[in-house]
Amino acid sequence: MRCGAKCFFVEFEIDGEIQSQSITARTPVEARKTIRLTYGQGPRILTVKEEKKRNLGT
Repeated sequence: MRCGAKCFFVEFEIDGEIQSQSITARTPVEARKTIRLTYGQGPRILTVKEEKKRNLGT
């Protein structure tokens, strides 16, 4: 994991199917770029949201 990286939850559509994936990136733009590098120009990206860290009872 790189310095300043966060987890982003990305929802995208490929061939009429909505899929979601967790991506580690510094910015939402970088998360979109990662999806495009993995799947090509085919997917239509619907949302990119930062995943909030869970409080584990501390």
